[in-house]
Parts: sequence; C-alpha cells; structure tokens
Amino acid sequence: MTTPRPATAVLPPTVPAPPRWAVHAAHAAAVTALPAGLWRLALVLGRHGGYTDAGYHAVGFTGWDAVWPLTLSVLTEALALLTLGLVRPWGTVPPRWIPFLGGRPVAPRRVVLAASLGAAALTALWTPFLAWWAVPHPNMTPLGHLLVGFLYLPAVAWGPLLAAVTVSYHRRHRAAGA
Repeated sequence: MTTPRPATAVLPPTVPAPPRWAVHAAHAAAVTALPAGLWRLALVLGRHGGYTDAGYHAVGFTGWDAVWPLTLSVLTEALALLTLGLVRPWGTVPPRWIPFLGGRPVAPRRVVLAASLGAAALTALWTPFLAWWAVPHPNMTPLGHLLVGFLYLPAVAWGPLLAAVTVSYHRRHRAAGA
C-alpha cells in the first residue's frame, strides 16, 4: 500500500515566480517594525529606553499597562511578516492548517485590495515620523529622543515597500490569468 504524497508548497504552474527585487523588498518590509517593537519590549522589561525617570513612570509600562505595548509589538511584527505572503507560495494557496482558508487558492484581487489598503494606511501612519526630530519630547532625554527617532525610522519604509511588493504580486497573478 502506498501512502499519498503530501501537498507541497509550490506555486501553481501558471503563476510566475516573484522577481528577486520583490523578494528582497518583502523581506525588508517584514523587518521594518522590528526595531520599534524591540524597543517597546525593552520598556516593558523595565528599561527606560530614552525616557527620563519621570517620563517613564508617567507613561506607565508596568502591570496591566504593559499589555498594550506587548500586544502592539507582536501584532505589528505579525502584520509585517504577512508581506512575505506576497512572494511565497502560501500567499497564493495557504497551508492546510490555516482555518477557513487552508488548501484553497485565495482570490488575488482580494489580496491586492487588502495589501493596497494596508500600504496606504501604513504610509499615512508612519510618514509623519519623518518629523520626529522637529517635535520636542519633554519626557525624553536628548539621546533617547535621537535613539527613538532612529528606531522608528525603518517603519516609514514599510508602506512603500508593501506597495511595491503588492504591485509585483498583482502583475504576476494578472499575467497568469488567475
């Protein structure tokens, strides 16, 4: 008796492989949220992370107040990692273990719509951080103010990177007629 071969995570033959630049852009987008997330985790662990003593205690990163920065860090990084789905096979056919979607092809138009809305929202959300250094932050030390600005700076690229990878995904699926 033979055992059935497991389904492999391979793109359907009609969908071309993503270009190298799109793969690199997707990986870059996936790590844009990491520096700020690690900073927030350090705050929860008791590091002042650039805040003055009074500023750190005023913001409150202890007890139940620590749940929000922890949740935000994990959720943000999970969303950033979803960008990889635009260049990986699971962005076309999710693995079987994913509830409701697993094993069935996803509608490329829905993926492109969701990713496009995400790219627009991220661009609108993070672009103002380019002016971080122009805004005074009295609860932070001068060095902390500089450090936090650089930790959040990669997030500014998240929206444009996601937009570029989304365009690549759209072109590949349009060319395949999927």
